[in-house]
Amino acid sequence: MLQLTEKGLENRQEWLEKGYLLPGFDRAKMIAATEKSPVWVHFGAGNIFRAFQCAAMQKLLDAGKAEAGIIAVEGFDYEIVEKGYRANDNYTLLVTLKSDGTVEKTVIGSIAESCMLDSDNEPEFRHLKQVFENPSLQMATFTITEKGYVVRDAAGEIVPAVVADLAAGPEKPRSYLGKVASLLYARYQAGGTPIAMVSTDNCSHNGEKLFHAMRIFAEGWKDEGFLSWVCDPAKVSFPWTMIDKITPRPDVSVEALLRADGLQGLDPVITSKHTYIAPFVNAEESEYLVIEDAFPNGRPPLEAAGFYFTDRETVNNVERMKVTTCLNPLHTALAVYGCLLGYTRISDEMKDPDLVALIRRIGYVEGLPVVTDPRILNPKEFIDTVVNVRLPNPFMPDTPQRIACDTSQKVPIRFGETIKSYLADASRDVRSLIAIPLAIAGWLRYLLGVDDQGKAFDISPDPLLPRLQEALAGIELGKPETAEGKLDALLADPVLFGSDLLGTGLDDAVKADFSALLAGPGAVRRVLHNTLS
Repeated sequence: MLQLTEKGLENRQEWLEKGYLLPGFDRAKMIAATEKSPVWVHFGAGNIFRAFQCAAMQKLLDAGKAEAGIIAVEGFDYEIVEKGYRANDNYTLLVTLKSDGTVEKTVIGSIAESCMLDSDNEPEFRHLKQVFENPSLQMATFTITEKGYVVRDAAGEIVPAVVADLAAGPEKPRSYLGKVASLLYARYQAGGTPIAMVSTDNCSHNGEKLFHAMRIFAEGWKDEGFLSWVCDPAKVSFPWTMIDKITPRPDVSVEALLRADGLQGLDPVITSKHTYIAPFVNAEESEYLVIEDAFPNGRPPLEAAGFYFTDRETVNNVERMKVTTCLNPLHTALAVYGCLLGYTRISDEMKDPDLVALIRRIGYVEGLPVVTDPRILNPKEFIDTVVNVRLPNPFMPDTPQRIACDTSQKVPIRFGETIKSYLADASRDVRSLIAIPLAIAGWLRYLLGVDDQGKAFDISPDPLLPRLQEALAGIELGKPETAEGKLDALLADPVLFGSDLLGTGLDDAVKADFSALLAGPGAVRRVLHNTLS
């Protein structure tokens, strides 16, 4: 019987015989070293943290290149700590799903302790303050999602929870970032040893977002010394990063595989906040974490675990390469056409020659000529991995319906930036683009909520959906004439497409493709095949 606990791992041979990779370091020593001299705190105890950062730290511990582990901190759902981490003695199980159909099962033991970011729990919060007061602490990293950094609303006003924390002061804040700022304040008061505050969330200029939030608290608490300290990159740095690794919700097929090994305690827990917790995380094999090398108190040698360290401009260029050319545009094209053609798995779409031809043209033919080359990663090799390894991976349960969420917010970046590059270069003809206007037309066709067989389907959530559907109202499948004149207002909107497309020639291509996609049932398949064959 296998159980993911300290006691359950005593019989190492049984785990090894079942094909599990086990920690190769003295975990008791690691925990003691972390308690005495913490080095790394991480906020956001979710799947990507367990699959990526924790696995990287285990590599350093196994190689003898680190002594202390990671302190995991959860600030949104405290039940994750009790029911997900401490119930398993802070072990986790990483199942790497490889594109060749094999799996790699690794017991991760690099988490020294798990904590709750709860200012109402005095012992927990005091302990975290003591960790931050320790001069040995080099960095705090974050995976709290992009919305976790929101301190102002859409109108630019500071949100009420932050307003309340600013008024109350740093002693007992209630908001997530207020509590982080309070820990930072404790470090400042204890002597102000430098520290790096490192967002590793999947959003552009993430370090800037975190700095902006911390500065608001430093200004609001009216301590000029603290404000000066936070704003001095030699004291507190906020490196930019680019992260890329898919870690979907734990899959039932993976759970079945682990149960077949005799692993106990796999029953998932759903918390009162509706968080789904499992003792394992499944993830793809490909992973990228590019980090601005700005660590004023030093850092673990994570380049030995595969992280890339570079300057800010390069991080920004890697982000731009991924988002505007090498991954995200391909994902969006697959999402909208996958929904129209009835697919429920991205990997299944990669068996469709028409869809593969679409994304290969978007990436290799139309994107690469104007790609931002960061040099630290090769753009063509990045696309090669996306097309040949990542997207076809049959074990990755990612869906076009999930990727199609919020597409209106993605189009101006994922397609609009390439369009801008063509429009700005007199040597290029935007009318030579074929796949990108076809992808845009496919999105507009998707917004009708009718698939290629003429059956209704649920459109994924999108903040602009009411406005977009109002603009497309009255357009009917089988009646292309009903679209006459209805796309002009949308195509002229630079918010939607990054540029006013009217009069560029690209608008004519989008309208022609959209009309053809409307011809009737089967038109989507026919247009894809005829356009790209």
